[in-house]
Amino acid sequence: MTPQWMLLASEFSVIAFALVAGVFLTFSDFVMRSLAATQPAGGIEAMQQINRKVFRTLFMVLLIGMAIVSPLMAVWAVLQGSGTATTWIVSAAVTYVIGTFGVTVVFNVPMNERLDRMNYNSAVAAAYWHRYVPAWSFWNTVRTLASAASAIFMLMAVVALAAA
Repeated sequence: MTPQWMLLASEFSVIAFALVAGVFLTFSDFVMRSLAATQPAGGIEAMQQINRKVFRTLFMVLLIGMAIVSPLMAVWAVLQGSGTATTWIVSAAVTYVIGTFGVTVVFNVPMNERLDRMNYNSAVAAAYWHRYVPAWSFWNTVRTLASAASAIFMLMAVVALAAA
């Protein structure tokens, strides 16, 4: 029998992964296209402000928190031998840690940091902006898909845990 806390943690994880995916989807779907449609200085300044403000948000708590919680859940599932649920929990954790958090740290954050160091009115920043938007958007879409897949995988784990 699955402990109640594990079922609740799995249910919470579905919601957390889905919320993270939703924020990323917003950027991939229309925020970046909207910023790209403005003059470079306006888009750059807006993105610089977004990147500076994001650190003190619930989104950041979920983004980082799930990078910590989901591997712990995966270890517990492996040690407890939770059957099919183990496969789904491990899949969710690996997908999230690599596809969401890893991509964030390796690709999106360095691009954000480079953009932040630039004067938003400069020609150098404008030239970078035209490379930044498509590259950042691509990696953001990867994060969107990974977060959504993690939510689906964890939902499958919830179904398996509830049936056990």
